[in-house]
Amino acid sequence: MDQPLVRAVGWARSLPLDTDVKAARDWTRAHLRALSWTGTAPQTVDDVLLTVSELVTNAHVHARSSAQLVMTWDESCLHIAVHDASTAFPTVREPSIERDGGRGMFLIDALADHWEARSCPEGKMVMACFRPPAAD
Repeated sequence: MDQPLVRAVGWARSLPLDTDVKAARDWTRAHLRALSWTGTAPQTVDDVLLTVSELVTNAHVHARSSAQLVMTWDESCLHIAVHDASTAFPTVREPSIERDGGRGMFLIDALADHWEARSCPEGKMVMACFRPPAAD
């Protein structure tokens, strides 16, 4: 039995610890523009950019690690994946006015269609999936 052909396009970028998170957002926005999402799915673009910011910040601040950012579009889902050197998995914590920060995964949980974290031989990968809104 023939398997259906999967078509995908992807990009990857290494973001050393001293890289500004804005560089990750700008790089992501350029690729979303190439997919025409900036014109057809601007709210999803905002959600993806916020997710990239949070995941790269988590890698830099909490894991004290460089981040490897990978984006893959498989015609049904835009996969955002960030690898860092920490084995500690992120957790979704309820926002609190009594502490600064700690809202990143809460936001990603609310914005992404799906997210998960997986162990890797040297750290972990946190992935989020975004589906564009259905065309009218």
